[in-house]
Amino acid sequence: MKNAVRDKLRAGGTPMGVMAFDFFTPGLAPTLAQAGAEFVLLDMEHSGAGIDTIKMQCALARGAGIVPMVRVPACLHHLIAPVLDAGAMGIMAPLVETREQAEILVNACRYRPLGRRGLAFGMAHDGYAPGPARAKMDAANDAIVTIALIESARGIENAEAILATPGLDLAWLGHYDLSDSLECVEAFDDPRYVAAEQRLLAVSKAAGIPLGWLVGTGEAARAAVARGYRCICIGHELMVFRNALAREFADARKG
Repeated sequence: MKNAVRDKLRAGGTPMGVMAFDFFTPGLAPTLAQAGAEFVLLDMEHSGAGIDTIKMQCALARGAGIVPMVRVPACLHHLIAPVLDAGAMGIMAPLVETREQAEILVNACRYRPLGRRGLAFGMAHDGYAPGPARAKMDAANDAIVTIALIESARGIENAEAILATPGLDLAWLGHYDLSDSLECVEAFDDPRYVAAEQRLLAVSKAAGIPLGWLVGTGEAARAAVARGYRCICIGHELMVFRNALAREFADARKG
């Protein structure tokens, strides 16, 4: 098992992909791959997607040559484990506010001795292949991306402890929820939000843990990388589709 996203992060690169909330069709992953995405981040927190949908999308993403990662509804072992067995190659845990929560994430994603992921093989996550368990465990431990979504004032306060968690691969800024937590919803130029973002960027750099973010455009992605972000979602599929159509309809109706 190889994970091009984790390998690129370790090598100092900046993988880019798209988040998906609603268009869970057979063509989603191949279309994203053809567009140049390196991963798809499938949402279960807000989308209502169930495990059967996620399992199919993970298979389609693997077949298309991009990395399937999943945002689970909460940072709980029993919500993470089945998603990994369904074929996810990365787990984003929402609202991580403490070191203990980050440890739950890592423990659920790693086999012993690095965690306590349950054993079941010859399934979706290992390509339904035979083979010795230990080799599969080691390969999975080296491949799964663990992502802590930091999106609250408490999470910012505890950022050093969270990012010091052994086995954590990536932190992620949840900007809308963070602004809401700071009582300045959607006001991303508010001094409270700006200070919180700068603190997280600084902690990320000091800890050597890359930081990810969702942006709306390629131009915004370039700016984010210049500011220190190391993993980027260029929108979610609904946003990209809506914005592209809006531009074309506006162009068609000119004059």
